[in-house]
Amino acid sequence: MNAMKIDIVSDVVCPWCAIGLKSLETALARLDGQVSAELHFQPFELNPQMGPEGQDIVEHLSQKYGIDAEQIERNQHNIRERGASVGFRFEMDKRSRTYNTFDAHRLLHWAGLEGRQLPLKHALLEAYFTHGRNPGDHEVLVQLAADVGLDAARAREVLASGAYADEVKQRERFYLDHGIHSVPAVIVNDRHLISGGQPPEVFEQALRQIAAQG
Repeated sequence: MNAMKIDIVSDVVCPWCAIGLKSLETALARLDGQVSAELHFQPFELNPQMGPEGQDIVEHLSQKYGIDAEQIERNQHNIRERGASVGFRFEMDKRSRTYNTFDAHRLLHWAGLEGRQLPLKHALLEAYFTHGRNPGDHEVLVQLAADVGLDAARAREVLASGAYADEVKQRERFYLDHGIHSVPAVIVNDRHLISGGQPPEVFEQALRQIAAQG
């Protein structure tokens, strides 16, 4: 069995991060018995200056990427199809706004210390992309933490206190300084980078090659 450490640099309002995670998990399932992986989610904010009220998603994408509503609709159709192919459901009509995600990353950092980071990451992605919930809302975050078995009272304390803010900023800076400017970025054993929301086959082939190198 080849044991791997996999860091996934991503955001919870990044659709390709949801696709990439599901693709990676599909690849790891196919490699069951050959590869074991320890997943660590690292913070990346697509919109670090976003206010707490968020922004209309079409307005935001138009301003950020210079594309019109028709192009956005085509892109969303492609994302929805890719998501469906790996078992992730995008409900684009419910995702009307994008939000600040710094507090979600603080909560994910804490969840990692508690051994519940992966289920919380899944819950955050589903809450936003499937149900249109605000991942910057503390009540939403506390509920999601409780749903995956974390202590709700402690989650509320973490969010209210600003705990782990310095740790999250330090990790964000680390990956930016190492050239990670788009996500998802999947880093295997601190050496091998797989960029983007790749299909499962790409992850599977890459992991096989890394395993073969020992």
